[in-house]
Amino acid sequence: MVQVPVGAYDCDVLVIGGGIVGLSTAYAITRAAPGTRVTVLEKEPGPARHQTGRNSGVIHSGIYYRPGSLKARYAVRGAAEMVKFCAEYGIAHAVTGKLIVATEREELPRLHALVQRGRENGIPVRELGPAQIGEYEPEVRGLAAIHVGTTGVCDFVGVARQLARASGAEIRYGARVVRIDRRPERGVAVLTAGGDVVRARVLVNCAGLYCDEVARLTGDEPEVRIVPFRGEYYELARPELVRGLVYPVPDPAFPFLGVHLTRGIDGGVHIGPNAVPALAREGYGWGVVRPRELAGTVAWPGSWAIAWQHWRYGAGELHRSLSKGAFLQAVRRLLPGAEAGDLVRAPAGVRAQAVLRDGTLVDDFLIKEGARAVHVLNAPSPAATASLPIGREVGRRVLSMLGSL
Repeated sequence: MVQVPVGAYDCDVLVIGGGIVGLSTAYAITRAAPGTRVTVLEKEPGPARHQTGRNSGVIHSGIYYRPGSLKARYAVRGAAEMVKFCAEYGIAHAVTGKLIVATEREELPRLHALVQRGRENGIPVRELGPAQIGEYEPEVRGLAAIHVGTTGVCDFVGVARQLARASGAEIRYGARVVRIDRRPERGVAVLTAGGDVVRARVLVNCAGLYCDEVARLTGDEPEVRIVPFRGEYYELARPELVRGLVYPVPDPAFPFLGVHLTRGIDGGVHIGPNAVPALAREGYGWGVVRPRELAGTVAWPGSWAIAWQHWRYGAGELHRSLSKGAFLQAVRRLLPGAEAGDLVRAPAGVRAQAVLRDGTLVDDFLIKEGARAVHVLNAPSPAATASLPIGREVGRRVLSMLGSL
């Protein structure tokens, strides 16, 4: 095992994971306590290569999330801070607003519930009838909709790069963690695949798709497993059909928002994502299979519970993954004029979804502490939007931990 000598620290805080949450944490720590030595280890050759860089780039308003939850509080606060951060550093962004559209009568109660939830979360919303939908999106059809003015889009990869620069932290890319030796009375030593050893007083686990594995490497049992869900996207060949952001009414039983239309900062329109089980933690296509990771997912009882409880929903998502025609049908619910030739395959993303043993999908951000360690164990969407508040919360816990040593 790697040993942790007394007093021989390479840094005060070692962050594992160079996505937007890990880099925001480094930024928050050095802003709150200048002089704190922070090192970030990222296994990829650059920042934000996974969840941060493979989402739809939406700055979420916070309308979907349970009032009082971390997601609700941090998304509302984070959206405003993200716009300000982008403006301050010249990062591409736009506050576009979005429509959430009901296309079936049974969706109307859920749409009205979202109006109430938005107001409870302090988010201004405007209710629209069918004719008013066309004022915002002439090609979109629906029975009713709500307009959320605080939603926007930005370049989250650009945000991550700026956080890395502004943090003053030492960022080591190509540094995959393979072993962790934690001694509560001494500190933490981390061995990378390249043979480097980094010793720190406190460790922060922001490893995203691998956060549960990193937690176990430290000796902490996370009590959840990351079950990866791939989200597949198309790009719209006729982007002029969509002016801004258009979403369906989500199913409250799931943390997924359904196939939506997103005009990005580059002017292109992304369509998606769906949500299908991935066969590897970085399984960005059906051809990517990692037997050890797949076996770990299959061995977790929660995976079987999800399949049993939600097989009908999952079958629909799987059908849309395998059939472009089925995906197009979902798109046409919102955008009737879309044609098969309008859908051009785009890169997929993978959501790191924490699942409990009984199959419950963890629906809020989850941060846990161990001896000399803070673990971020569930930070899927809207974590990019909420990254600045999440980073401050993790940083607060880290600095409190350092102060008690």
